[in-house]
Amino acid sequence: MLLGSIFHGQESYLFILFALIIIVFLVIDLGVLNKVPHKVSTKSALYQSIFWIVVSCLFGWLIYLYDGGVNTTLEYFSAYVTEYALSVDNIFVILLILKYFQVKEEYYHNILFWGILGAIVFRAIFIFLGAILIAKFHWILYIFGVFLIYTGVKIIFENENDEIDPEKNPVIRFARKYFNITKGDFGGKFMVRRNGSFYFTPLFLVILLIETTDLIFAVDSIPAAFAISQSEFILYTSNIFAILGLRAKFFLLAGVISKFYLLQKALSFILIFIGAKMLLEIVHIEIPITLSFSVIILTLVGSILLSLAFPKKEGSEAKVEKMES
Repeated sequence: MLLGSIFHGQESYLFILFALIIIVFLVIDLGVLNKVPHKVSTKSALYQSIFWIVVSCLFGWLIYLYDGGVNTTLEYFSAYVTEYALSVDNIFVILLILKYFQVKEEYYHNILFWGILGAIVFRAIFIFLGAILIAKFHWILYIFGVFLIYTGVKIIFENENDEIDPEKNPVIRFARKYFNITKGDFGGKFMVRRNGSFYFTPLFLVILLIETTDLIFAVDSIPAAFAISQSEFILYTSNIFAILGLRAKFFLLAGVISKFYLLQKALSFILIFIGAKMLLEIVHIEIPITLSFSVIILTLVGSILLSLAFPKKEGSEAKVEKMES
């Protein structure tokens, strides 16, 4: 059995349950609750966010009961919280992309649905390929560590006024050159047929851009996850639950994300911390998972509280407003 060759013990049964949860709720989401394009309200986004957090926590509880106890469960939650937090930057970039292409808000949900569906597939490839490489070449973890520290330091000195130009994306330039691209949203469709030929709509370009953006963010988040655990089961389930909560979090935070201006610095610290944790293994110093989990949680909560206690005078939302004009 394929699952048995990848996962061990109760993991195979838990993964089957995980897969069923994902499939059932994705079908209900697109096929029942959101058949007609509509703007997602903040109230609905809040309920969805709470729902996915609760489901993710319940799955963590099942891991505690059936798959290894406290340490394994803390690995799961550490990887989940890290990915959930790192996706905040992803939200901001997705918002810029949607504003740049002047996408109507009623189409946001459908676009993010297919974007997340793609992320589920690509994250699986990244994680299982990474696990195979690490099993054969353990020193790759140390390269991951150096890369995470570099990324964290880079984020600290990143200029928040730097603009993102979707037209410079090589995938978009390739699509515009070789695909038939039409204008108009055509009721939220990604492809239409006109005069016997198929044409892609601008919303298809948006999907391509969001998928490539997620791949770029995965380059940071996947190595960070491997620093927490080398279990494919823990990494993939925690990662995907965090990704599934991304869409609801997008609608919840899109209008207020700039208020949490210290969160990006907190994320940079977390990346540096995780990278350092990897490199310390070279000298046989192992940071306990309980300490790692505590550092991640306290850093995130502290940055949010400080952002609210000391609000920024000139919000970075000017970038979004500029994209809209």
